[in-house]
Amino acid sequence: MTWTGKKVLVTGAGGFIGSHLTERLVKEGAKVRAFVHYNSRNDWGLLELLPKEILQEIEIFSGDIQDPFAVHKAVKGCEIVFHLASLIAIPYSYIAPQSFVSTNVLGTVNVMEACLKEGVERVVHTSTSETYGTAQYVPIDERHPLQGQSPYSASKIGADKIAESYYLSFNLPVAIIRPFNTYGPRQSARAVIPTIITQLLTNNQVKLGDLTPTRDLNYVEDTVDGFLKMATVPEAIGEVINIGSGKEISIGDLAHKIMQIMGKKVPIVTEEIRKRPEKSEVRRLVADNSKAHKILGWKPMFSLEDGLKRTISWIEKHLDKYKPNIYNL
Repeated sequence: MTWTGKKVLVTGAGGFIGSHLTERLVKEGAKVRAFVHYNSRNDWGLLELLPKEILQEIEIFSGDIQDPFAVHKAVKGCEIVFHLASLIAIPYSYIAPQSFVSTNVLGTVNVMEACLKEGVERVVHTSTSETYGTAQYVPIDERHPLQGQSPYSASKIGADKIAESYYLSFNLPVAIIRPFNTYGPRQSARAVIPTIITQLLTNNQVKLGDLTPTRDLNYVEDTVDGFLKMATVPEAIGEVINIGSGKEISIGDLAHKIMQIMGKKVPIVTEEIRKRPEKSEVRRLVADNSKAHKILGWKPMFSLEDGLKRTISWIEKHLDKYKPNIYNL
């Protein structure tokens, strides 16, 4: 399928992955409508950091994913919808769990209902590896049990099942992408990699939480490739598909790897405030990506070292966008 002239909606376009996906779609020739969260400052989130020649090609739609009328208006006239809008910060979900249900579950209902009424060709719904919780076996395939180990993950399980129900109940052409831990330029210090990099650039120590959990890390351009394939491969409809590297690294080893790349060696300090509650911590995540390879023909192209080098370079040039001396929820 060619993207040239395709009318596409991206919800959550002002976020990390959403901004990269929006940028890629514009470069592919799509006519992109970007749904961003309304605010009185008219701030479009991370889309503000896109090159001007890209940004001027995007139709910005400001609204609230919790408002069904705004969502329906945004979906109208679009052929393909990528649904990424959600609250994602796990520590904040301990503080404001109802917000996560309202945004992630009810927001997904609004998107699916609008897509059903408008007869869209494909809906790509964004899940997360956090829905698996701590691995009961590895690598984690799509049949792995789902576990709500945080209010965030529970809300995403609910959102995934809403999306699935619209496929099973109404034959809405939904494909569910389940990315593992994505990183890259423009990511906030809510995530561990920018947290480590910004502290190394500004401090003589790195403050982290638990160093032992492992994560499956994927460079954002690889994740975006997965999104595009989920929207174009016919066999993806009705499926949940992992997008992950199939490799794991502990948080402690990750910090040391980043230090090695940056040529810096500082102490790592464990802070209790940065730790998840014991039963909520996901101890191990590593993807079985064989389904993505079989159905989508997808595999990661960037090594962890190459992705980290690109991320470090971007953050060095945009350090003013970060607050490295506080714990970012």
